[in-house]
Amino acid sequence: MTVGIVNDMALAVEALRRVVVASGQHEVLWIARNGAEAVEKCAAHRPDCVLMDLIMPVMDGVEATRQIMAHSPCAILVVTATVDGNAGKVFEAMGHGALDAVNTPRLGSTGDISGGDGLLAKMATIARLIGPIPHRPAPAPPAPGSSSPAGQPLILIGSSTGGPQALAEILSALGPDSRLPVALVQHVDVEFAVGLANWLETETGVRVRVACTGDSPTPGHVHLAGTSDHLVIRPDGRFAYQSEPNDAFYRPSVDVLFESAARHWHGPMLAVLLTGMGRDGARGLLALKHAGADTIAQDQDSCIVFGMPKAAIELGAARHVLPLHDIGPALRAFAPAR
Repeated sequence: MTVGIVNDMALAVEALRRVVVASGQHEVLWIARNGAEAVEKCAAHRPDCVLMDLIMPVMDGVEATRQIMAHSPCAILVVTATVDGNAGKVFEAMGHGALDAVNTPRLGSTGDISGGDGLLAKMATIARLIGPIPHRPAPAPPAPGSSSPAGQPLILIGSSTGGPQALAEILSALGPDSRLPVALVQHVDVEFAVGLANWLETETGVRVRVACTGDSPTPGHVHLAGTSDHLVIRPDGRFAYQSEPNDAFYRPSVDVLFESAARHWHGPMLAVLLTGMGRDGARGLLALKHAGADTIAQDQDSCIVFGMPKAAIELGAARHVLPLHDIGPALRAFAPAR
């Protein structure tokens, strides 16, 4: 991949440059010292991937991510001195379209670099993501399963690129007084799952927790997939994690959660597929439609990346195509009468 480096610290720039060049698989296209310069350079010479710092003069990485994704969209990996210390800004940047985040490699006094392997692993994942994604045929309608709680409603949500901000908006509209259980897959590295749950709860006032094996979907709670295995609904209606399918491109996968709910949940369901790169969730949304669920895809104009919803629409999986500001009210309308 061609790479743009955005960082105002000379030592950080040199560490990033050495890691990228030493990989033998990527090349540095340009270096920018602040977000405003990065926006200009992306417009003139768009790289395959931008390594974006967060805290910079003139324009920070959050605003630079927003402007790049609006005008010169490309893959953006947040690379910051401390991911944990900047969690709020990390999720803001992801909400504007950054794909992932990693700590900046460190250049030692003897010229050795620590943290380079983590950066290259993230870049390898992004290289696969922006390459061709295999199209698998849509599944047949699911066979009837056995016994989730009869009649209990369930909301299912899948999201990826741009998802955190979209989730914050619709969960805020759902409100802290909601009596609906929500199962959620957001494409995010496992190390950020707890931080994302905490950030969403702070932003929305809704109770958000990482789903644990054996949990039941709880009214008024959002259960977030929190491992690199796939979150599923078991035949007894409880959550579990499974490694299969091992060849799934996304871990956790929206398709796997949606398809398990189509098989095993027997109350009313509303499923939503939000902004994201690729096709994950499209087949699962169709399986849910076949199972009688109401299904929503986010519309193109309100998506950061119109990949996953577009794939679902093309499959005929979405009963409704809605702008983001209408999805939260649709979730509230789904609530059972008091």
